[in-house]
Amino acid sequence: MFSVKPLKPTFKSYLPPVQTDLKKSPQLTIRKLEAKLLPGEIVVNEANFVRKCIGADSSQDDLWGKLICTNFKVSFITHNSLPQQNFKYVHRLLGEHDVPLACVEQVVTVNDVKGKQKVLGSNKKLKFNPTELILYCKDLRILRFRFDQAGPESAKKVCLAIAHYSQPADPQLLFGFEYVSSRYYGSSGERVNGVDPGGGQQTPLFDRPSDWDREIKRTGASEWRVCSVNEGYTISPSLPEYFVVPASLADQDLKQYACSFTGQRIPLWCWNHPNGSALVRMSSISDPQQQRKLDQRICSAITKSHPQRCDVFKTDLDKQLPNIQEVQAALVRLRQICVIEPFEESEEKWLSSLESSRWMDYVRAFLRHAMEVVYTLEGKHTSVILLEEEDRDLSCVVASLVQLMLDPHCRSLLGFQALVQKEWVMAGHRFLDRCNHLKRSEERRKEESPLFLLFLDCVWQLLNQYPSAFEFTETYLTVLSDSMWIPIFSTFLFNCPKQRAEHSRDFARSRSIRLGQDQALRFPAVWDWSQQFSPKDQTLFNNPLYVGKGATCVQNGAVKTFKRTKQKSYSSTLRGLPPALRNGQLSDLDTLPRRNSLVLRLRPELGPAREPCETPCERFVRERFSRPADPQGMLLPQLLPSHLLLWRLYFLRWVPEARIPRGGPATAFHKLSLLVDEIHTLQSRLRHYNTSNSTPTPTGPPPPAPAPGLALSPPPNPPQRPHSLTRPQPEHQQQQQHHGRMYFRTSSSTLTGTPCTPDYLSSSFPFSPEGNLCRRGLLGTPLSKLLSGARIWLSTETLANEAL
Repeated sequence: MFSVKPLKPTFKSYLPPVQTDLKKSPQLTIRKLEAKLLPGEIVVNEANFVRKCIGADSSQDDLWGKLICTNFKVSFITHNSLPQQNFKYVHRLLGEHDVPLACVEQVVTVNDVKGKQKVLGSNKKLKFNPTELILYCKDLRILRFRFDQAGPESAKKVCLAIAHYSQPADPQLLFGFEYVSSRYYGSSGERVNGVDPGGGQQTPLFDRPSDWDREIKRTGASEWRVCSVNEGYTISPSLPEYFVVPASLADQDLKQYACSFTGQRIPLWCWNHPNGSALVRMSSISDPQQQRKLDQRICSAITKSHPQRCDVFKTDLDKQLPNIQEVQAALVRLRQICVIEPFEESEEKWLSSLESSRWMDYVRAFLRHAMEVVYTLEGKHTSVILLEEEDRDLSCVVASLVQLMLDPHCRSLLGFQALVQKEWVMAGHRFLDRCNHLKRSEERRKEESPLFLLFLDCVWQLLNQYPSAFEFTETYLTVLSDSMWIPIFSTFLFNCPKQRAEHSRDFARSRSIRLGQDQALRFPAVWDWSQQFSPKDQTLFNNPLYVGKGATCVQNGAVKTFKRTKQKSYSSTLRGLPPALRNGQLSDLDTLPRRNSLVLRLRPELGPAREPCETPCERFVRERFSRPADPQGMLLPQLLPSHLLLWRLYFLRWVPEARIPRGGPATAFHKLSLLVDEIHTLQSRLRHYNTSNSTPTPTGPPPPAPAPGLALSPPPNPPQRPHSLTRPQPEHQQQQQHHGRMYFRTSSSTLTGTPCTPDYLSSSFPFSPEGNLCRRGLLGTPLSKLLSGARIWLSTETLANEAL
């Protein structure tokens, strides 16, 4: 048999080969994923085929994409979207899955095969190929990434890059320097198009004498003057160039006294009460030989500034309040309880663990001490000196809280921002050290302390007890705390104004940037919120319950001004408790009652009657609580454990089990915003109707039928901006006011019917816990039921039995 050779094909096709759909290839799709970069931002390293873990129990909802490390952030880029994520709170500087490098607290790499785990630091080597990356963030987030399909070398490089760039060794390596030089200065070193990073702001920065002059006139401090003795930072490196001192002290005397104070920090004026008493902060006197002489001289000058020549009261904050290390340890314990420990081990004793962290004790201690200072200023008409070793930490908290309790201007949005700028930024609080923006050595870790977060927690306690007295919301406080970890704004980037000037001058000299009339690079301040959020998103900062000064209302078609009528005397709501216990304070003669024995304490016939001595401060507090609170008057916090609560939106917003769908304070905010916006709409239509003279009917569409009782008896205190704060508005704020001050707006459907709660609304609104792996997910746990208002379960075994 002969072998037959296969014939060669003679058919030739002139059609192009059929191409597969390249768009469906995951490799090419991931290569097209690119991070949105800011001016001055560059990509350092990246890894493809990375899986971001959404749930701890299963990988069904995990996202696939590219993990990118830049000199500013850790970015995860994906085409997929989170399930049930209808609401988009768009951040103009950060993406949905972005984390600033300054927010990264710890970088942990894991190898499942070898069973190894290592905490990465700057300039450290990694001897194994990581299969998992865990990022512990300073805002209590925990992010987890898997490298099952990623290349081992690219996974190792991106982990090392994140660890290295999250711990810069020098302040000039922070991203803010590259951002400012690239955005506001061109390649030739000149200002780009005259752009001013600090332009268009209303919040005073207190970097010029005119800001201090306006503050003196606003508070009526006629016996105080603006001092320029530290111009050019020639006297003290941590004080601002301009500050306020008693008018009786000459500049020559201040220069002579400065060398005797710690850090050459001359006593600073903070605020003046309408009765003439002043709030002053002062560092300790380092020279023992000059201590008595300087004390007499400073106290005499403050006494002369008082119209009644009253004495001065000094309070030593170092002896009466916890130090910065104790506050830091309390936050570490609280973070362990809230986001790290699993439910199975901690939840049965969650409340006792919260108490043992002592965070709430420290919140109570600062509020109580501020209240005692308020009593001295308001009740005794006596000036107060806040004494601290360096006058840069505890005094910032106490001075700010005192002004919040006494001055309604500080409870407005602009007033609060001016308060933080004056008492924290310009007073020289060590934000660079306390936030630990640089390489985390043992010495720097001792300087880290969340004092500003503690202050915001105290503010939230006041806001929670007096919701109509504050113009801003807890969302604003949370966003403000998150802005500490964005290394762009000068507000939270430096220890003092001089440090900012020195580093920016050195950086400009190294990059050949022509500063011109500027003495240093002009970093943007955090108070220009248009850099981070749109005008619509900024309306989440507005409190619908706020009662401004001279707020107007419409009653029976007439515009009236809301004024409180004659005060009535009301009995104390805590009348049955001992006087020292009525505001969370307990005297030495009292003991806390045991459970089920409170009735015995309230019935004097069943036990010997004891009347403990009531201090003047306690009597002052009791009398204030016997009258109804005035949103535009003095505010005193309730300090009982039942009144001081955990700030859930901040500490539990990333915990999926703690989220209440369509519940929590966000639901009340939604309803109130709709009601307030409806009132504003009806007011504008009534004014338009009254001012139209051409025809008896308004030219616009007829007003819809309001809700029953809304037009006839509107709330007597609809929120309005105080008239004293009315200034020329920037363009973006004019646009915001044109669209309304409320985030949730009424429409024709909501005016005629009951509006439904949006699906995306939850207790963590506007933040989403999805994609932030805190701990294992257990539905129906005792903590989640406690947060939902249900009863506390005895144990997890009881829960399992009842579930069966």
